Amino acid sequence: MVDYDLLVPYGWTEAVANEYAALIDDGCVPARVIRMDRSECEVATPDGSTRARCPRADAEPNGLCTGDWVTIDAQRNVRALLPRRSAIVRSTASRRSEGQVLAANVDTVLICAPADGDVDLGRIERLLTLAWESNAQPLVVLTKADAAEDVPIEAVQAVAPGATVLAVSAASGYGIDVLTAVLDGTVALLGPSGAGKSTLANALLGAEVFATNAVRSVDKKGRHTTVHRELRPLPNGGTLIDTPGLRGIGLWDASEGLEKTFSDIESLAAACRFDDCSHESEPGCAVRDALETGALSQRRFDSYRKLAKENAWMAARVDKRLQAERDRAWRGIRKQQRQIYRERGSRR
Repeated sequence: MVDYDLLVPYGWTEAVANEYAALIDDGCVPARVIRMDRSECEVATPDGSTRARCPRADAEPNGLCTGDWVTIDAQRNVRALLPRRSAIVRSTASRRSEGQVLAANVDTVLICAPADGDVDLGRIERLLTLAWESNAQPLVVLTKADAAEDVPIEAVQAVAPGATVLAVSAASGYGIDVLTAVLDGTVALLGPSGAGKSTLANALLGAEVFATNAVRSVDKKGRHTTVHRELRPLPNGGTLIDTPGLRGIGLWDASEGLEKTFSDIESLAAACRFDDCSHESEPGCAVRDALETGALSQRRFDSYRKLAKENAWMAARVDKRLQAERDRAWRGIRKQQRQIYRERGSRR
């Protein structure tokens, strides 16, 4: 009889148990990926944490990532991947048409932005788009609030409709209790290097689990301290995934995420006189009216158009790749058919 109690701190629920029951194999047990290391991973199992052999994180189509639920056999080989209920996906650094999964089965995405400098609203909008698209709930955390002269809560709230915005300081403990109270399930930290993600993670975990480094005083930029995505149980329930700082945050098939991040602009566009309004010079354009009255800032509109254009470009890349794959499949079928016809003809 397998005892699943050791998996509960890693997010084992009745829903996961039902998914596992549908894929159960003789001799296999469920496990959650704690950390990926090339073709091996660290997993939490009913018998404790162990190492397992698995497809590489960049393998297609079954590459694994931190947060995945899998089954492993007695020889510690990953046998099956359970369906993901959410996945944070960005375009790869090489700008290929495949997406890179940053974390799976996430319930809450903490978007970290340091408040002790100029807050990059465009970066926050980009990360919000990834978070909404993942099927998780985003929450914007303005870190290092103790070192900021003025924390721009209202400015960030204006670009984050539907998301909670909190100011915290891991150094002083300010706001940590409020943040802890609103966390739910598996929590993933996203943000650039130097945003204080690892320091915040340690504060939430109540221990110095992840290494931290000070940012450069000249440009306030951080150095990559976290080099792996790693999952840890939280002391009050739930799990936490710390991630390396993100330099490039390319969108990958994020249409729904864009609609939620820019729901204010989407609502304005729906009120335009023409359904195909480009928001340039058409009469009855509600978006242009909002820009002229100041109800919508030019910066936010420019950010929306930039991300929408980028997402459309990536979607076209994905469509071309899928079409190429279909063309290759049909060429293979036609080749087999010709071979069959030749063999039939030789028998006559």
